[in-house]
Amino acid sequence: MLPRLLSLPLPKLRLQRNPSRPPGLDRRLLAFLLGVALTGGAAQAALFENPDWKESEAPPPPKFEVSRMLEIDMPPQRELRYGVDPQTIRITGDGVVRYVAIATRGGGQRGPVNAFYEGLRCATGEVKTYARFTGDSWHEAKDPQWQDVGSLRSTHTLALARQAICRSAAPRDSVDEMVRLLKNQKPLD
Repeated sequence: MLPRLLSLPLPKLRLQRNPSRPPGLDRRLLAFLLGVALTGGAAQAALFENPDWKESEAPPPPKFEVSRMLEIDMPPQRELRYGVDPQTIRITGDGVVRYVAIATRGGGQRGPVNAFYEGLRCATGEVKTYARFTGDSWHEAKDPQWQDVGSLRSTHTLALARQAICRSAAPRDSVDEMVRLLKNQKPLD
């Protein structure tokens, strides 16, 4: 019975405006629904955020290799190349994704290298920088705080969240999925 129902053609519907409804109501309803859809991620995070949430202790910065860097697709006018060492990506039980973001200028391994040990919380759209690598060593951040990804001047975190780390207000299912997305991304225009 079910296969037969699925093969039947759908009836054609003719929508007519209800004359008892004010003429602008349909457009206002459409605008309202569009607004709800566009703010869905932020609203979802606000509705489902756990007020008792506590971050697990961040381990020390992991070792990274520039040679393993998977680039984050950034606008072409950037002088720096940004990427992530995939072996540093970890999804923790508290919903934080920790990783080492790498910034290089020029020749990559031969050019200057900076790195950031960051945690990204997809549920709230926040990032925390635990340590910075300059020269040849890590420097831990003093009293790191969660900051809104959209308010940062560093666009690499927002690009990384959108391209590979987050799916709406949650981390992607696995590190393998994140790595696959970084490897198979389409260039930005």
